[in-house]
Amino acid sequence: MTTLLFFLAEVALGSFGAALGSGLATIGAAIGIGRIGGSAMEAIARQPEASGDIRSTMIIAAALIEGVAFFAVITCILVIFLG
Repeated sequence: MTTLLFFLAEVALGSFGAALGSGLATIGAAIGIGRIGGSAMEAIARQPEASGDIRSTMIIAAALIEGVAFFAVITCILVIFLG
């Protein structure tokens, strides 16, 4: 009986950790993309003639951040359902 309880507690902690990790990855990506957008707007305000280059660099950086966050969320979902 006690081994069953330990097993269930371990599974519950694993699922909780995966859910917590998924939330932190999402929050981190949101903060990163927000900072990129804010910095890009400041840079465009200072140098309007470079807005095209700044915008394309901002989009590439935001896509990279979203890709990392997507992998983190998928990994956490796999831990929840397959763990």
